[in-house]
Amino acid sequence: MTPSLALAAIWAVAANVIAMLPSRRNHWPAAYGLIAVGVPIIVYVFWENGALIGAAVLLAAASILRWPLRYLWRWARARLARPRGE
Repeated sequence: MTPSLALAAIWAVAANVIAMLPSRRNHWPAAYGLIAVGVPIIVYVFWENGALIGAAVLLAAASILRWPLRYLWRWARARLARPRGE
């Protein structure tokens, strides 16, 4: 196993442990931290293992962080659907 895949696996385990902990703020601060740490790890996986393995890790990370991605998608759709004059 390459170091980048080991880091990605540690990140995934940490994300799942964080998801099991109770939170009053619905885990948003943890999600921001996971995103900040996860993006460089995904870039490292792409660089070290290639596009196929990198895409698999990216899909796994997107599966773990699906709620922030849903909110990003809704925000982007609302921004693009708004008329330019407003």
